[in-house]
Amino acid sequence: MRVEIVAVGTELLLGQIADTNSQWLGERLAAHGITSHFHQHVGDNHERIVSAFRTALERSDAVIVCGGLGPTQDDITRAALAEVMGVGLVRHDELVERIRSFFEARGRTMSQNNLLQADVPMGASVIEQVRGTAPGLICPVGTQVMYAVPGVPYEMSDMFERAILPDLVARQRAAGETAVIVSRVLRTWGASESGLAEAVAERFDALITSPRVTIAFLASGIEGIKVRITARGDDREHALALLDEEEQLVRALIASAFGDIVFGVDDETMEFAIAQRLIARGWTLGLAESLTGGLIASRLVNVAGASQWFRGGVVSYASDVKFELLKVTPGPVVSGSAAEEMARGARELLRCDVALAVTGVAGPDGQDDQPAGTVFVGLALPDQVSHVQLRVPGDRARVRAFSAIGALDALRRELDRLE
Repeated sequence: MRVEIVAVGTELLLGQIADTNSQWLGERLAAHGITSHFHQHVGDNHERIVSAFRTALERSDAVIVCGGLGPTQDDITRAALAEVMGVGLVRHDELVERIRSFFEARGRTMSQNNLLQADVPMGASVIEQVRGTAPGLICPVGTQVMYAVPGVPYEMSDMFERAILPDLVARQRAAGETAVIVSRVLRTWGASESGLAEAVAERFDALITSPRVTIAFLASGIEGIKVRITARGDDREHALALLDEEEQLVRALIASAFGDIVFGVDDETMEFAIAQRLIARGWTLGLAESLTGGLIASRLVNVAGASQWFRGGVVSYASDVKFELLKVTPGPVVSGSAAEEMARGARELLRCDVALAVTGVAGPDGQDDQPAGTVFVGLALPDQVSHVQLRVPGDRARVRAFSAIGALDALRRELDRLE
C-alpha cells in the first residue's frame, strides 16, 4: 500500500514552522510496512490544495492530510476534500454540541467560527477529537481513501494511532500485503558523506537488483554522518534478519576504510557511548574545559543517570585559572602539554578516574601563535596522560560545537584502546 502525506499550511512554506508531522508519520508508516514515496507541502489556497490532493490520489492508494481543519478563514481543507470527493459539506449537530461542551468545560464561550469544524463532506466518517476541537475525517474516494487530521502534533498522533493506522492495516491485509519495513541508523564521526559513500559503494551496487534493502546517508552537522539501512521483509523476523546481515557488511566496509568511526546506533549519542564505556569499567569522569566553555558537560548530563559516572567539570577559560586551579605550567595555553596538564589537574581536583580537557582557539583571531580552529584534547587515564590535536573548521560557534564532540570521540577511542 502506498500512502502520500500532504501537509497544509502557508507557514510551512515560509519556514515559520518545521514539518515534524510528516517525519513522524513517515516513521510510523514504515514501521508497519506501508510505503510512503511522496510528501507534499501546500499553502492555504483552495485551488492549490485541490490540485495537491488530486496529484496525490493519482500515485497513491491513500492520502493523509495534516492541517487546515481549524476554525479560521484560512482553514479550508474540508472544502477542498469535498470538492475532490464531488460532494457538499453537511453540518453535524452532534459535533457542534461536542465542540460547545469543550469550551464550556473550560469556562469559555464558543466562537461562531468554531461551527465550521462541525462541517463534514457527505459520505465521510468522523474521527472523534479527544484533545482539541477539530475532528478528523476519513473520506472515501472510489477505492481510495483520504484521511484528514489537525496539524497540532499531539492531536494528529492520537488520531493516527487510534483510527488511521488500524484502518490502513485492515486495508493492507485485505489486499494481501503483510510486508514489514525496519530501519537502523549507524552514527559515525570522522568521515565525510562522500567518503562513506565511496567506502560502501560495493554494497550500493549489489543492492540495485535487491529492492528489499536500501542504504542512505544523512549529514547531521555536529552529530556526524548517519548511515541508514532499511530492509523490507515478509514479516518482522524476516526484515530484522535482512537488516542484521546488511549492517554487518556495511560496518565491515566502514571499518576497513576508516577504522572505528561508528559510535552509536539509532538514537545513541556520543555522550551515551562514553557513558556505556565508563559504566562498564566502574570509572568516573571529570572535565577541564576552556574554549568549549561547558558544552561538553552540558552534553554529558543529557544522559540519564549521569551522576553515577560524571563527577563535574572546571570551565578554566582564563589562563590564570588554568595556572592556579589546575596547576598548568605558566606559559602558552594552546598546546598539547597544556591540555595534558589541564587533564591531570582536573583528575586530581575532581578525584575521578578519567579526565578530559580541551583548550584551543575558537577565533576569529589566533592565540599563542596558533590559528583559529586549533584544538588540543588532553586525556588523563589511570595508566597514562596524552593529548590529541584537532583542526576544526568554521566560525566561532561551529569550532566550539565540533570541538566538544571531537573531544568526546577522542575519549571514546582511547577507552576502546584499553579494551
